Amino acid sequence: MANVIDITGLPPERIVFSPSPLAELGAALHVLSEPGHHPGLHGWATATASGLKPDLADRLHEADFLWRSARCDLLLPAHPGATLTEELDALDRVDDETYLTAAFEISCSTSYTRCRPSPLVDADARARVREMAAARGPRQAAFTDRMLDDPAGLRVWLRRLLEDCQEAFFADTWERVRIQLAADARHKGELLQRKGLAEALTAASAALSLSDDGDRILVDKLAAGRTTASGDGLTLIPTAFGWPHLLVVHAPGWRPVIQYPIASPELPAPAALELVQHRLEALSHPMRMRLCRMLARGPHTTGELSEAYGITPPEVSRHIAALKKAGLLTTRRRGRYVLHQLELTAVARLGTDFVESVLR
Repeated sequence: MANVIDITGLPPERIVFSPSPLAELGAALHVLSEPGHHPGLHGWATATASGLKPDLADRLHEADFLWRSARCDLLLPAHPGATLTEELDALDRVDDETYLTAAFEISCSTSYTRCRPSPLVDADARARVREMAAARGPRQAAFTDRMLDDPAGLRVWLRRLLEDCQEAFFADTWERVRIQLAADARHKGELLQRKGLAEALTAASAALSLSDDGDRILVDKLAAGRTTASGDGLTLIPTAFGWPHLLVVHAPGWRPVIQYPIASPELPAPAALELVQHRLEALSHPMRMRLCRMLARGPHTTGELSEAYGITPPEVSRHIAALKKAGLLTTRRRGRYVLHQLELTAVARLGTDFVESVLR
């Protein structure tokens, strides 16, 4: 499955790599609300959350549906600015109908890919939004009512919230990451100019590729969507807080935006879906699961595994070969012995339940 961005006839100069303070703040807020998604940022999330004043923490919790399960399109600007203030000023110029429709599309809309009437002007859309918000609990229902009844006041409230985040923690965070993000965006832009879009996309993320005919960008995700960048262009935004997420704005009428995570020592590059599937298939055999349990505790030879599980050395070798091909084992030689061990970093990325199972 893939998201498809049509770029037929789009000149390279309409494709922009640029950091965005607002997009990075949105990514940071997601990390604070879902730290389990981002084990490499656990230290930052814990330290930042513990330093928030109770009032700010409460307000963030009140509005977190804008960035918890997905990221509101309003937080991914198509035309990034140099400062958060500049981007918030541009957000203030968005009309109320567009603003609220974008805010509701995450959790109060049945479709992201079809144009829907604004709940500000359409009674049916208004009723549907309120019903879906109520199903998500009283906190979101109350917030939704505020958005519908007083959109101007709510927009002022939300801007103040983001500005307070800037003062409380994000200014220091942005100061630490902005140079790295700017350097990454500059590097990708130079790749685009010198080697073409295919090279630039691959450098940005293994999940991004160019179709054989060069007319489509393919985003390897377990979701499907289609949009076009042929008119307005395309923006790609690097983030230090994004892994493992790769976000795509492809709502009708919006300039497509891709937010991609930059490489980090803490955050390994994400595996392609094909590799994940291959690893899961390798682990589906019950004997390989049993071998993994032993190999998780330390290195073992083929002979030791054969003796421990009562199967022949050639059978062990076949299972070892399948696990190695999937990148789940490391092998080293010690004298005349060849020792195999489970690669915990790789299997941990498949899920903590599996790691807990083999280490229990």
